[in-house]
Amino acid sequence: MILNLNNREEFFESDSLNVSELMIIKKFSYPKIIVKVNDHLIEKEDFHSTYIKDGDKVVILHLLAGG
Repeated sequence: MILNLNNREEFFESDSLNVSELMIIKKFSYPKIIVKVNDHLIEKEDFHSTYIKDGDKVVILHLLAGG
């Protein structure tokens, strides 16, 4: 499967991944994360049930706080 992940084309051997699996593979482990799939915001409680398909556009951003 080929995805556009954070504006980069990436290949994954799996035909189907959910958001949680993708985050584990790519080592996104930050406590505050925003995920969008095809410009739709995905809530944290939906990471396990939201599946990504070949050709999807995925954006994963981590939030930082500072002062």
